Amino acid sequence: MNITTFAKRLLLPALLILAPASQAAEQAIPAPPELAAKAYVLMDAASGNVLVANNGDERLPPASLTKLMTAYIATLEIRKGQIGENDLAPVSEHAWRTGGAASGGSTMFLPLNSQVKVDDLLHGIIIQSGNDASIVIGEHIAGSEDAFADMMNETAEKLGMKNSHFMNATGLPHAEHYSTAHDMARLARAIIYEDPAHYAIYSQKEFLWNNIKQPNRNLLLWRDKTVDGLKTGHTDEAGYCLVASAVRDNMRLIAVVFGTSSEQARAAETQKLLTYGFRFFETRTFYQKGAELAQAPVWKGVDRQVKAGLAEDLTMSMAKGQLKNLTASMALNPQLVAPIKQGDVIGKVEVKLGDQVVKSADLIALQPVDEGGLFRRLWDSIRLFFYSLFN
Repeated sequence: MNITTFAKRLLLPALLILAPASQAAEQAIPAPPELAAKAYVLMDAASGNVLVANNGDERLPPASLTKLMTAYIATLEIRKGQIGENDLAPVSEHAWRTGGAASGGSTMFLPLNSQVKVDDLLHGIIIQSGNDASIVIGEHIAGSEDAFADMMNETAEKLGMKNSHFMNATGLPHAEHYSTAHDMARLARAIIYEDPAHYAIYSQKEFLWNNIKQPNRNLLLWRDKTVDGLKTGHTDEAGYCLVASAVRDNMRLIAVVFGTSSEQARAAETQKLLTYGFRFFETRTFYQKGAELAQAPVWKGVDRQVKAGLAEDLTMSMAKGQLKNLTASMALNPQLVAPIKQGDVIGKVEVKLGDQVVKSADLIALQPVDEGGLFRRLWDSIRLFFYSLFN
């Protein structure tokens, strides 16, 4: 990456060679496919960049896509040590009547008043889309499904799912239960990267429990070997929905469709999005989190400099052929005064395509710098006074 320079700014390490300006408009790509769906989003998983969107932030009933949040919270609680995979959770009458065999919906066929291992419930939620399993895990974690719904909404807020609101653990219809294609892509990204071990469940094609074998309803697991998740959903109100993810050539995409007309249609429309994304886009990580990119001068500190880097990977997704046209520059605060805490924002990175900023990220201190002694502080106060006068 070649470098743009400007006053009081330091240069980033070169990673790409700047192409001639005449190439900036090359590699024009065709318009994305128009899908037979109410809403859809295609996201690059590594960067979080949305590559294609149509009604991506429209609030719609998510049906059983809701169970992505239910399963996410369950795995989060496992990682926190709040519950264990071998814990036994009781099947309440509410879970049995609302989501069991007699309900007519997706079910794991849990017997009333039985006890089921959390790990089995997790598989039943993800693979079999069991409404009963979803309610049981919610009750086991929070005491009641209503309390679990509160946890779902708190978690959605933390993940930046600004247009989602949950009233139950299953996705059964409710006027105040909604989400968006964009929010579901955000949730899928968290599921994929935060807990790869549990994410592996989403690629399993079937699950046998209590001598009942049920297939995963995600048809793309059979049709496309690069697809490894995530979840289907369907109600009369929501239509047929799907969140899917695939990896090709070290690039992972997340496709979300809401409101298609059939099980076959949701698979076919989602496949169109994935095919388009892999054909016409590419992704690259330019700078990794925690890597030292520069050293910034520090006033009044024990140390004269502090290492600067990024809190998160700086990853870009763009039309194929455009990544080589990017330029990057870094601005550091010239008047950093100790004490400085690790993680304090001390500057900014900007990535541009021509004159347009396409990505920015905060530079942070990679280590703390304590306040210096009295003499150092007095001397730097004098130096800083004159520095301010002439800069």
